[in-house]
Amino acid sequence: MDIKSTLMGLTFALIWSSAFTSARIIVQIAPPLSVSALRFLIAGFIACGIAYALGQRPKFTRQQWRGIIIFGVCQNAIYLGFFFVAMTRLEASFASILASTMPLLVALALITVFREKLPPMGTIGLIVGFAGVTLIMGTRITGGVDLIGVALCAIGVIALAIATLSVRSASTGGNLFMVVGMQMLVGSAALSIPALTLETWNVTWTPVAAWAFAYTIIVPGIIATYIWFLLVGRIGATKSATFHFLNPFFGVAIAALLLGETLTIIDIVGVAIIMLGIFVVQRSRITS
Repeated sequence: MDIKSTLMGLTFALIWSSAFTSARIIVQIAPPLSVSALRFLIAGFIACGIAYALGQRPKFTRQQWRGIIIFGVCQNAIYLGFFFVAMTRLEASFASILASTMPLLVALALITVFREKLPPMGTIGLIVGFAGVTLIMGTRITGGVDLIGVALCAIGVIALAIATLSVRSASTGGNLFMVVGMQMLVGSAALSIPALTLETWNVTWTPVAAWAFAYTIIVPGIIATYIWFLLVGRIGATKSATFHFLNPFFGVAIAALLLGETLTIIDIVGVAIIMLGIFVVQRSRITS
């Protein structure tokens, strides 16, 4: 892996992890489903506008449209929508830890559903990763964590794993920004129905929340997604997914720095174990 790819991967992991902190700020002043739908609507129009300026058009094959719809519904509507709701109940650091289990779930699904063989070292990494999750979950549950929030995160992570498995080999046809924009518009449309049905838009914007909202739209929403597609095209999905092992560390560090969230020694040990497990799983898949 060259230096440019490494820098791209580190940048993606850092940006992606920061989204939990900005989301936590936003849901303190806005209904989570409605603000998520608005976020994707704005980001989708921006990305599609950039795509048109670059000469890209929404001309996709049936398989590409299928990937865009699945990705938009599973990642944006279910995963991110559910996580926004969950973070009205959970700290950003804990939500980022739960989200970081996605590579482990993908590896588990590849073994149990798709019957792919995982090298022995990968199996060990899978066990280690889930052991770290169990360690953190055990202390959080006994400490009175909101179980509804945890359940919402669990559903969201499963949806993200499904999206990853469904579109892992899909081509963007060279229309990167158009793909990014269209899958965001799909997510916005899917979230609009429950948002209009279940929530009332009653928001008092603060400067911090406004900056967090703008940041979430532009940086994690558009820039991080664009970097991810570029990275996958450059080094492949398996090698790109290796950078997810950094998400637990970045996620809890940013939340602690900007939101003042406290972490216990067990949290720190658990995060280190999860990172190790994800790294071993991904490395074993690369070298197998």
